[in-house]
Amino acid sequence: METLLLVRYGELALKGNNRRFFEKKLIKSVQRSLSQIESAKVLDQHGRLFIASSEEDQQAVIKAVTRIFGIVSVSVAKCIKNDFEQMKTEGLAEIQHLMTTKGIKTFKVEARRSNKGFHMTSPEICKNIGAYILSQTNGALSVDVHHPDCTLQFEIRDKTYIFSDRIAGPGGLPLGSAGRGMLLLSGGIDSPVAGYQMAKRGVELEAVHFHSYPFTSERALEKVLDLGKTLTRYTQHLKIHSINLLEIQQSIAEHCPEEEMTILSRRFMMRIAEKISEKNRCQCLITGENIGQVASQTMEGLTATNASVSLPILRPLIAYDKLDIIDVAKKIETFETSILPFEDCCTVFLPDKVVTKPKVEKLEYSESKLAVEALIDRAVESEETFIIVWEKIAKDPREVNE
Repeated sequence: METLLLVRYGELALKGNNRRFFEKKLIKSVQRSLSQIESAKVLDQHGRLFIASSEEDQQAVIKAVTRIFGIVSVSVAKCIKNDFEQMKTEGLAEIQHLMTTKGIKTFKVEARRSNKGFHMTSPEICKNIGAYILSQTNGALSVDVHHPDCTLQFEIRDKTYIFSDRIAGPGGLPLGSAGRGMLLLSGGIDSPVAGYQMAKRGVELEAVHFHSYPFTSERALEKVLDLGKTLTRYTQHLKIHSINLLEIQQSIAEHCPEEEMTILSRRFMMRIAEKISEKNRCQCLITGENIGQVASQTMEGLTATNASVSLPILRPLIAYDKLDIIDVAKKIETFETSILPFEDCCTVFLPDKVVTKPKVEKLEYSESKLAVEALIDRAVESEETFIIVWEKIAKDPREVNE
């Protein structure tokens, strides 16, 4: 008998003829995630993933794979021959272990017979093993098919896999299965959550961060890099492009109406992000914008932002309540970093009054007073790039396993 980790990937099973494409992406993510655990081996067997590892490494494997997008849940499973007597014996042993460790009082048995050559049907397996367990536990247990303390499960394939627990994964789609996107990553609560949500749908992320050094401190950049490190627990690696926006903000302050500072700065950010995206094969921009949350996120403000670029802007948090965003930030462990009190570029030159219903034609008129392309080019030239791999800043881009 051996112990394996049985991996479930839910939504991928619905992909029809494209299913194998998604499975290969998932397998690649799992292999990269486990690359530092020498004993771990990924076994791809006819639409089911198993992971073998040493007993000492099992908890590390579980921790790693339950952060992989595309995985719905995992179970620690005993693997035995397709022998009914051994199935009864091992099933009883599992139940007795749970009685001792968790104090279970009720149970039920479920069976999935993928191997149609096995001599018993699924209902027969459940009925006979359930009766055997009851006969061996002296009335200490009862069957509850609706709300049992434990569900003992048997999956009969080329071998039989026995398990009773399900450890939740994040679900979603495997990284890289839905293209590449450029995340506008600030130091706030929203944008890391937006990046997480898009990565969960299979989008491979890069990020661009805007600062106004020396008006913003190096601690503000460190905060963003810390957020990036946390995201790599789920994305495995992340390239962050850091751009100085100060010259652009100074030019806007000198030549444009004060109340347009925020929305004009936002339009420049989008243009710069688009330019960096084109060089890095990203197919969309991603922001943490939430409609109505701040002045620049009114319907008119979002429309004005959209009009500045041709790439699609995806806003996964657009209809979230703030408390919902905070809940996700806490779950993915970015919240405590996001609330650290270091300024970002949006607080520089912040006007007393901002336009909440900007008109694109008025913004374009204001921008006609600026050397837009030259300002963008110089901002891009200020780019500093950081590559984060598994929560560590890589010394060499080749450390990223493409």
